Amino acid sequence: MGIISISLNDESIKALDDIQEAFGLKGRSEAVRRAINAAKIEAQDIENLEGTVEGVLIIVKRDHADPWMNLIQAKHESEIKTQLHSHLENHQCLEVMVISSSAERLSSMLKEIHSTGRADYVRFVKS
Repeated sequence: MGIISISLNDESIKALDDIQEAFGLKGRSEAVRRAINAAKIEAQDIENLEGTVEGVLIIVKRDHADPWMNLIQAKHESEIKTQLHSHLENHQCLEVMVISSSAERLSSMLKEIHSTGRADYVRFVKS
């Protein structure tokens, strides 16, 4: 097994410790492996999409004042059939969108959202 070194901020270290505790794992390395496997499954789900895809996209963004999601939504407005925006605590926002899209366009949209690093939660639930 290979050994790597990574730098994490305090928030990420806390999240890692929370994952370790929640799953009863023996150490941080197991928590990292668990998180990698979860991300790998999510990436494979996106990669395996094909044809026309419909479902619900749920996003929690961390800063209401930051317009990054509005720009992505404008770019993909033809795929968004319905949208709900709700304000949460600590200036966070919940975005719920009903999506009907080609798999390629949805994959592009999800990659854009993930690549910003500004969403605390992103989940597409395929119908």
